[in-house]
Amino acid sequence: MEFFRIIKQKTQDKDIQELLTLENLELMSNEIIIISIQNKIEASIGSIWGEFILTRNEIRGGLRFALLECPNALTWTITTGLQPEPESIVIHLTINRQEQKETFIEEINEFLDNQSNCLKQIFEKYSIK
Repeated sequence: MEFFRIIKQKTQDKDIQELLTLENLELMSNEIIIISIQNKIEASIGSIWGEFILTRNEIRGGLRFALLECPNALTWTITTGLQPEPESIVIHLTINRQEQKETFIEEINEFLDNQSNCLKQIFEKYSIK
C-alpha cells in the first residue's frame, strides 16, 4: 500500500537533507521518540508501533526513512523537485501489504498528517527557498 501527502512549500533537496537529521527528528514528527542515535544514518526510536531501528538515507530529491524491523516494511520518503509535485514537498509512505487492518491504516494517516503539519511549520519558519 502507498500513501502520499503534498506540502505546498517550495524548498530544495539539500535543505531537506540538511535540516531533517536524526538529531532534529522531533522537528519532523511528534509521534517519534529518539531512544538513542547510533550514527548519522541509524537511530533507535519509539513510536506508536513499538521500538525500531530507523534508518535515514539521502536520496535524489531528499531523504528516505525506514523502520528496519517493521513487519510491514514501513518506509517513507520526503522529497522535492520530483513528480508528482516538483514545486512542493512530497511525503510518500509505503508498506509491503496490499491490504491491512483499518486501525493500522488510520494510524498511518495520523502519522502522515502529523508529519505534514510539522514539516509545513519547519519550512515556513526557516523560509527555505
